[in-house]
Amino acid sequence: MVLNFYKLMKQLKILNIKLFKYTIFFIFILTYNCLSIEMDKNSYHHLPDGTFRNPEGSPKRDENIKWSYKVFNQERKKLDMTVPKDHFINKDTVLSNLKKFQNDDYILWIGHATFIIKLGQTTIITDPVFSKNAGPLIFGPKRFTKPALDLNEIPKIDLFLLTHNHYDHQDMATIRKFPFKKAKVLLPLKLGKYFSKNGYKDINEMDWYDEIIVNENLKITFLPAVHWSKRSLTDTNKSLWGNFLIEYNKKKILFACDTGIGEIYKKLGEIYGPIDLTLINIGAYNFYPIMPYKDKSVYHTNPEEALSIGRDLNSKKVIGMHWGTFVLSLEPIMEPPIRFKENAEKFGYNKEDAIIFKIGEISKLKDIVE
Repeated sequence: MVLNFYKLMKQLKILNIKLFKYTIFFIFILTYNCLSIEMDKNSYHHLPDGTFRNPEGSPKRDENIKWSYKVFNQERKKLDMTVPKDHFINKDTVLSNLKKFQNDDYILWIGHATFIIKLGQTTIITDPVFSKNAGPLIFGPKRFTKPALDLNEIPKIDLFLLTHNHYDHQDMATIRKFPFKKAKVLLPLKLGKYFSKNGYKDINEMDWYDEIIVNENLKITFLPAVHWSKRSLTDTNKSLWGNFLIEYNKKKILFACDTGIGEIYKKLGEIYGPIDLTLINIGAYNFYPIMPYKDKSVYHTNPEEALSIGRDLNSKKVIGMHWGTFVLSLEPIMEPPIRFKENAEKFGYNKEDAIIFKIGEISKLKDIVE
């Protein structure tokens, strides 16, 4: 009897040791997997040389295709540059509407990728470009439509969002002259220096998936995009790029960086969706005959691809932007909004949910997002 008791105790001790070992092993595996997920999420796009790359599984540009300014300029001259009068709203009307809506949440399109978005007591500006051309000094594509307002006419800005460093998004003349340098600046990794040397103080560089709580009602998350960065001959992909997810009073607005299509958007839709409203590029997609295919760019969605991303994100509504301001590519200048509207239903949207603003148009948020 005593022998059996000791035998039982010995077996229990062995069992406990095994259970302990299995528990430790399980905890190790769980911790390792969690760390692996976190590392995958935050490190794949970081390369050993300090540059960045697109999310895993993203399309890649054919490096054998060479850009030709000569061909581009020849083809650009063939474009019909007639701008319909209803493409923009009279400035006096814009200023009047701003005053009218000053106590409301609203979205105002200044042009290209520049929006003013008022959410409660916080007024946001996105990728502000007020210069006459998108390039260094006097070079680069010239605007064929003016911004809805001059820089000195915009309302007080509290939050400055910058998606990446291309000249049609990071406009140094605007950054230098910006009248509200006390605004909180949110921008990708490696771009803070452009603001610190121009008098900004509240500068926040963000990696993908970083979150910043602006106030109790407003949170900003920086998310991956399929794009690239470059401002000179020697800085290709040395700064990051990305999308901003704006969460306000239980509503989600995604402001897209210039982006191409990619597997990442289905993943983002699973994690962050449904999205109430996505603002996304629908222009700058046709570089034929420089590129061997029409209506296709690795780094800029065409209107149908933009709708596809909206669907992947489970976005209830989409606003088309990044068109009607600069000639950056060779599609007809007024083609993007037409295709965007005409193809909406193919991607599960009602035509009225594929939204096109006029330059200077302002709309109450509650009239867009239910």
